[in-house]
Amino acid sequence: MSTLFPALTNPGERPALRFGDRSLTYAELGAAADALAVRCVGAGRVAVWATSSLETAVAVIAVLRAGVAAVPLNPKSGEKELGHILTDSAPTLVLAAPGDELPSPLRHLERIDVDVRGAGVDAGPDVSPGDEDPALVVYTSGTTGPPKGAVIPRRAIAATLDALADAWEWTVDDVLVHGLPLFHVHGLVLGILGPLRRGGSVRHLGRFSTEGVTRELNDGATMMFGVPTMYHRIAETLPDDPELVKSLGRARLLVSGSAALPVHDHERITSATGRRVIERYGMTETLMNTSVRADGEPRAGTVGVPLPGVELRLVEEDGTPLALYDGESVGEIQVRGPNLFTEYLNRPDATAAAFTSDGWFRTGDMAVRDPDGYVRIVGRKATDLIKSGGYKIGAGEIENALLEHPGVREAAVTGEPDPDLGERVVAWIVPTDPQSPPELGELADHVASRLAPHKRPRVVHHLSELPRNDMGKILKRSLTHD
Repeated sequence: MSTLFPALTNPGERPALRFGDRSLTYAELGAAADALAVRCVGAGRVAVWATSSLETAVAVIAVLRAGVAAVPLNPKSGEKELGHILTDSAPTLVLAAPGDELPSPLRHLERIDVDVRGAGVDAGPDVSPGDEDPALVVYTSGTTGPPKGAVIPRRAIAATLDALADAWEWTVDDVLVHGLPLFHVHGLVLGILGPLRRGGSVRHLGRFSTEGVTRELNDGATMMFGVPTMYHRIAETLPDDPELVKSLGRARLLVSGSAALPVHDHERITSATGRRVIERYGMTETLMNTSVRADGEPRAGTVGVPLPGVELRLVEEDGTPLALYDGESVGEIQVRGPNLFTEYLNRPDATAAAFTSDGWFRTGDMAVRDPDGYVRIVGRKATDLIKSGGYKIGAGEIENALLEHPGVREAAVTGEPDPDLGERVVAWIVPTDPQSPPELGELADHVASRLAPHKRPRVVHHLSELPRNDMGKILKRSLTHD
């Protein structure tokens, strides 16, 4: 019996999962998962058609109970990407909700329809998986080539969820609400497996809406997980929605992740509700690395301090660790700890390149660290580190400054070659009023007065919207100007 979910060992009638008007108690979840798990034992890797549904949650729990690895599939993946993932991971089964139509790359696999009311087995599967055995193979977004399958062991899931329980004071009494997709770490590991490891419950909205958030927080939910686009919608809605204000004020914990939440949205939510959104930092390969703690200072614009068991350092370009954490010096984040993945599936070259010789994982994220340990992400090494006039500049802090301008609704910052500076700062702006967008001089002065003159944008492009992925992350490689 899996020790990932102690509450399923002797399940009772406590609520476990709710998706819309469909729900399962721990006893019902245990029965359904065990009935499915016995069919998955020895299957190697099992694909899960990861819609935002009760069936997906039951399927993943069943695969973990069977001691094999689940491969969550994004239902929005194109056939080429899906074909690559299936060839690479070579699952022997696919689990899906009854009635779901699967695309052609999946049709050669044996399919099992997930029965969330399944029962009829006397006992769960007789397996004893080890801590290092694979639990999930989660595919990265593939921004620099075909997606890579990060093999996440059971040890990493347990370590991350227990560290978050410590940081967030997460208990059996917490009820989580979220509307995140279930094919990635945030929505699946934190949002579904997290509550179930604690013995608490989760209510999934199906699709995110401020009305759904209001309803669930007013009906006893204590925590909410979201991405910045969701909190931005909340911030925009709050002035005209007193019920939403009241419901957020009842929440014990509001958590944002997957990308940086602009300081402007932090401030609007806190001003309206008295509640602060806290941020955490993780990635597919490492699960969670840092978080603002429930008992710590909720400092807007930071991702808090390293979680228990996680080592974190910032390094120079040559790999030398920064000697001083002064809140200004930029370095690449490297991490080490029980939260890390095992390997990239079938990619020993990529796995070796991802780690230093002494076992630190190279995240590719750039940050500064305050003397008291708080970490502030300034961007990705590949797209957000701008070297201009001898300075290393993080795009994230410029974006936050731009978002404080009343004429800016959305902002992204990139660098482009400059014969004099090396690179110049380029701002991509969605104006509040498209008929009267703020001009370059005004925005440059605005940034220079808040940060430093060398961080001001030298070029501004006005857009109707910024390109984003399913998680709301801005796709900076798509920002080009003819």
